[in-house]
Amino acid sequence: MRFGRRQFCQVSSAAVLSAGASSAWAEQNPPTQKANASETGPLETFVPCRAITSGQQNHWFGYYDKREFDPTSKLVLANQLSFEGRSPTGDDQIKVGYVDTADNDTWHAIGSSNAWGWQQGCMLQWMGNDGKQVLWNDRDGDSFVCRIYNVADQSVRTIPKPIYTISADGKTGLSVDFRRIDNLRPGYGYDGLADPNVAVRAPADSGIWRVDLETGKDELIISLADVAAIAWPDGDKHSSAWHYFNHLLINPSGTRFTVLHRYRPGFDPKTLQYKGGFVTRMITANMDGSDRYILDPSGYTSHFIWKDDDEVTMWTKPAGQKNGFYEFTDRTRKVVAVGQDKMPTNGHNTYLPAPYGDWILNDTYPNKKTSRQTVFLYHVPSGRRFDLGHFPSPKAYRGEWRCDTHPRSSNDGHLIAIDSPHDGGRQVYVMDVREILAKA
Repeated sequence: MRFGRRQFCQVSSAAVLSAGASSAWAEQNPPTQKANASETGPLETFVPCRAITSGQQNHWFGYYDKREFDPTSKLVLANQLSFEGRSPTGDDQIKVGYVDTADNDTWHAIGSSNAWGWQQGCMLQWMGNDGKQVLWNDRDGDSFVCRIYNVADQSVRTIPKPIYTISADGKTGLSVDFRRIDNLRPGYGYDGLADPNVAVRAPADSGIWRVDLETGKDELIISLADVAAIAWPDGDKHSSAWHYFNHLLINPSGTRFTVLHRYRPGFDPKTLQYKGGFVTRMITANMDGSDRYILDPSGYTSHFIWKDDDEVTMWTKPAGQKNGFYEFTDRTRKVVAVGQDKMPTNGHNTYLPAPYGDWILNDTYPNKKTSRQTVFLYHVPSGRRFDLGHFPSPKAYRGEWRCDTHPRSSNDGHLIAIDSPHDGGRQVYVMDVREILAKA
């Protein structure tokens, strides 16, 4: 049985009291009991938490660095689909829409997509700060494109490049070749279209495009050939490897961006099978592709977020140091460890918006013993960690079609949304963290 609308996740009364849960929220959302899954530890939540999607369809949002809530925190974006447990094909279409939490969690479909993956969905997100437009990727004939939905008149316009990340003001986007990502990092690219550079190790006509989201005009600002020509710390350019870009993010003011440059040592263009893991370095650059800087050359860069215009917090392993979260200052050699005693494992990290910018929102992968994913807040100045919940992740959710929680904050920092499969299918859950924030 799935949780009904406007109901809690299973919560123990002691846990709620210890977290100081909002009494108003609790009165409107009485708890419900559910048997624990036999293959995982129990569901535990320590703040008010409820499902905002339900029914026979599965729902999820995707990546942790996209804007899911509108400015009112009432409209929450989500993807909808009818299957799980396999890789998507180019013929698999999902619906995109939003949940109106002020109207009994009513689902409103606004479009569809044939360009998506399990981890990042179709890059669905609100554009700008006014809650008037929604963006997502789709396929149109032999091209991946971007759709932009106008909330007021429900019209949709098309930008001829798919978008990976957008500036905070919603005016500029960055695009990469999702066909190449699909070959070299399944689960993050899109199926359905062949990569014309499949046999080229570092193509000069593929890379990062800057896109004007008003006019649709695009420009190639950094090619894979450009970055492949830069030697790695070992002095080798790894010209025999297969290079690609992944995980782009623009800084808050829209002046610079980060990108992960990755390579795999072996790949067969005929069978699309690769050998060995990928090696990663983080590069920053101006929005026109100039002033490029290798911020993290370690080879281990993983999840990251801009803290402000100059500092990036990431999970990595700097030379001579252990794995952990570190704060890097752009265009300098300054590196500072962050919360390594309270955040000892890799997770999907963001900072809450002002005035709560001293709080890191994070999660874990499924625990090896309990198969539960933990979502938590970490207060940097005091070094205190507050677990928000332990969410069971059935063993079927592993590999490419896993369901990471990918915690996302509302624009005011009061609500946290996650994706979780703990109740018979992936759904979107929202937690209220106001009482925890009041503790700082």
